[in-house]
Amino acid sequence: MTRLALLPILLVFACIVAGAYGAIHDQISYTVAPSYYHDFKFTQFAIDPTLHNRLGASIVGWNATWWMGLLIGLPLYIAGLFIRENDEFCRQYIRAAILVVSTALLIGLAALAFAFVSIDEHHLPTWMAGRPVSDPVAFARAGTMHNYSYIGGFVGLLLALGSMIMAARKSQDPAKAIR
Repeated sequence: MTRLALLPILLVFACIVAGAYGAIHDQISYTVAPSYYHDFKFTQFAIDPTLHNRLGASIVGWNATWWMGLLIGLPLYIAGLFIRENDEFCRQYIRAAILVVSTALLIGLAALAFAFVSIDEHHLPTWMAGRPVSDPVAFARAGTMHNYSYIGGFVGLLLALGSMIMAARKSQDPAKAIR
C-alpha cells in the first residue's frame, strides 16, 4: 500500500483516537462538575435536553475533540514519511498518536489535581468573573482541566513529532533499525 493511500486511513484513526479521548476526558470532568455541562457545554454543543447526562457529556467530548485528530494526525503523517518501511511507519504513527493523547490526559489530570488544591470559593480564576453558574468552584476546576488538556495535546504533539523524527533517523541506518 502506498503512503498516500495510508493517509485517509491514518487520519480517520487519529480522529477516532482523539474523539474517544474527548469522550473519556469529559466523563472525568462531568464527574467533577456536572454544572460545567448543564450551565455551559450542553448549550454550547446544542445537546438535546434528553441527553443532559453522561451520554451527553460523551457526545460533547467527542464533538469537541475528534477534529483534533486532523490537526495532530497530519503533522505526524508528514514526519513519518521519512520512515523507510510502511509497517514501521504505521507502528510509529500509532505510537505517536497514543503519546499525544496520553500526554494530554496526564497534563489535564495534573491541572485538575492542582485545581482541587488551589481553587475554592475565595480563589477563583479570573476567567470565572461574571459567569452566572450554579457551582463556580466545580465549574472552574473542570474548566481548568479542559484548558490544560489542550496545552497537553500541543506538548504531546511536540513529543510525538520528536519520536517520529527519531524513528525516521533510525530507519535510515540499517544498523539502528527499530524492531
